[in-house]
Amino acid sequence: MNKRTFIRLFAALMASPVISPLVTWASGDKLKNWAGNLEYGTDRLYSASTLDEVRSYVRKQNKLKVLGTRHCFNNIADSKHSLLSVKSMDEVVALDADARTVTINAGMTYGQLCPYLDGKGFALHNLASLPHISVAGACSTATHGSGEKNGNLSTAVSAVEMVTAAGEVVKLSRQQDGEKFRGAVVGLGALGIITKVTLDIQPTYTMRQYVYENLPLSAMKEHFDAIESSAYSVSLFTDWQKQRINEVWIKSREENGQAFDATPEFFGAKRATKNLHPIAELSAENCTEQMGVPGPWYERLPHFRMGFTPSAGKELQSEYFVPRQHAVEAILAIERLRDQVSPHLLISEIRAIAADHLWMSPCYEQSCVTIHFTWKPDWPAVSNLLPVIEKELAPFHARPHWGKLFTTSPKELKSIYKKLPDFIQLSETYDPRGKFRNQFLDTNIFS
Repeated sequence: MNKRTFIRLFAALMASPVISPLVTWASGDKLKNWAGNLEYGTDRLYSASTLDEVRSYVRKQNKLKVLGTRHCFNNIADSKHSLLSVKSMDEVVALDADARTVTINAGMTYGQLCPYLDGKGFALHNLASLPHISVAGACSTATHGSGEKNGNLSTAVSAVEMVTAAGEVVKLSRQQDGEKFRGAVVGLGALGIITKVTLDIQPTYTMRQYVYENLPLSAMKEHFDAIESSAYSVSLFTDWQKQRINEVWIKSREENGQAFDATPEFFGAKRATKNLHPIAELSAENCTEQMGVPGPWYERLPHFRMGFTPSAGKELQSEYFVPRQHAVEAILAIERLRDQVSPHLLISEIRAIAADHLWMSPCYEQSCVTIHFTWKPDWPAVSNLLPVIEKELAPFHARPHWGKLFTTSPKELKSIYKKLPDFIQLSETYDPRGKFRNQFLDTNIFS
């Protein structure tokens, strides 16, 4: 069966209430995540297009997980039993201009939502590096963008609707449910199946993006706070070689005196004269517009454009959150590992994120800087490196990204997430028999 025939078959099956094992049989391949490093544990993939279908399916299953856009690199969404997709539930439910909120169904991606919001004169406060991910999945794993004053994507959530293990519908809101809500937003798929999400929105805005090359490592060390606070969103890309940061991506909002003064030199780095990809060898074709060209917020906040393969395609990713006050120490600790890290690395990215009050967020009650690694697709080498990196970051109580690769022990996770016991108790309230648990949750949360 050729690729075009398979795509037509897959589209037809996606439109029906049930996706049978024929999907993986027809392709000749097991169902995998987008990067290709993870093969899911079952080909029993079903699709729901209404709330009633979700409730009916949940009641019939003893064990299941929800599969989103498959952008996680670990098995957080995997199941050996059944997988449910809500991808076809991707409509905007309501836009409340007075309350400045939008309510959407859980299958909607940021790439779908953002142009709609912008067309109505509204925007989100932050976006991840790529718009291809679903809103519900991103918020459930505390996925983040960048900006020292910007909370992660989950902080925009003001209400959620979910189906519990009993098939009941539960609605939680920031305004009415306090701590229970703060425990449920970054739910890691452990509490129920999210069917609707309500997000805070704000008036639309225009941005410009500039890239600078070759920031001296010494300048980063001496001026880190000034660099990170220089614009609305700042990302540092490095391969840890030559005592420098390869590229500095600066995303500037135009209004309210926030515009970035794009001088030819920035702390010793030189302003780029053409669009660049974070990985220097790759074409910038799939990256968002740079060179100070103004554009809408949703076409500048991500690094990668919708409709193009983000990043490098086949790759592995890991990422660690360290408290903001230890940022430079942690960065230099990794830099000392450069000869071990660089041979297996495509690129690293360093970003700042504001603190929040969501129990299972890596930024819970602490502003953070993240050190992200995009690896070559060599898991044996990466799996040997991660414990080395984690050992270097251990003094800073680094928290790994929930959707990426890590080897941090369950014991260590319990020591750095003080609300974990409360989260377990909350999970047992909505899923007392562990219907939504899997190997990842059993190991890292419930062990």
